Amino acid sequence: MEVVGPGECTPKASGAAVTVGAYDGVHLGHRRVVGELRQLAEGGGFETVVVTFDRHPATVVRPESAPRTLTDLEQKLELLADCGVDRTLVIPFDRARSDETAEDFVQTILVEALAARLVVVGRDFHFGHDRKGDVALLREMGRSNGFEVRPIELVSDAQGEPPVSSTRIRRLIAEGEVQAAARLLGRAHEVRGPVKHGAGRGARLLGFPTANVGVARHIALPAPGVYAGRFTWRGAAQHPSAISVGQPPTFQEVDDGAPLVEAYLLDFDGDLYGEPARVSFEAWIRPQRAFDDLDELKAQMSEDVEAARRVLGG
Repeated sequence: MEVVGPGECTPKASGAAVTVGAYDGVHLGHRRVVGELRQLAEGGGFETVVVTFDRHPATVVRPESAPRTLTDLEQKLELLADCGVDRTLVIPFDRARSDETAEDFVQTILVEALAARLVVVGRDFHFGHDRKGDVALLREMGRSNGFEVRPIELVSDAQGEPPVSSTRIRRLIAEGEVQAAARLLGRAHEVRGPVKHGAGRGARLLGFPTANVGVARHIALPAPGVYAGRFTWRGAAQHPSAISVGQPPTFQEVDDGAPLVEAYLLDFDGDLYGEPARVSFEAWIRPQRAFDDLDELKAQMSEDVEAARRVLGG
């Protein structure tokens, strides 16, 4: 998959089949849109293009209430590549972009940069300043600019359930429902960051050395608790792990009270400091709670490790 910015985007002679969106999480709903896009593009001989943004637009438009995102840009691009997209156009989203009218966006991006011949979006798609652009506007501009618009119904995971959406998945993750979130994502929720030095209590006091992963604050973390999941670092296979999320309530807060992600790798002994890590969450084990003494905490951690081993089959 080719990744380009607006200034690097040269339209293909064949024209493009395009979809536009934040694509946070690249979940099953997004994959349905991309699948429809690819199928229609093949029939018309078009290249497939996803237009997305370098950050969630809400971080600029309403930063005080912007959601924590399911993926960073790197992971989003990896997931889109896995979907078989030909090109992804990444648009830097800043204040000037947020003030751009829907009409200007269509003209500069869909028409001039991509020579769109087909645009596939969800039926509730909105875009442009104050979200004034919609499917009706796209169709109106498509008639005069030579592209067709195909709105599609959003996918639901089960009868009677609301459509799969990034908002719904974020809510499940925030509630610790990582298995339910995984069903909608089509994969386990994953966070990334370097392994950094922590307080040193894991190995020194407790006998459970953990890898402390520095996750960016804008990434969605599961509810505080202990989880079974997998830890991956450079060149290594996924390693089964017991993972703690949140401030350890038995001890004093560290890192300004920011939630911590600490992974204990089952049956592993090695130095991971500085490694770029990926942590995925497969099952909830228990909530965080304070313990009266270290022996009680160590006994519980032993139980947590065995619970993770059972869940992960390790």
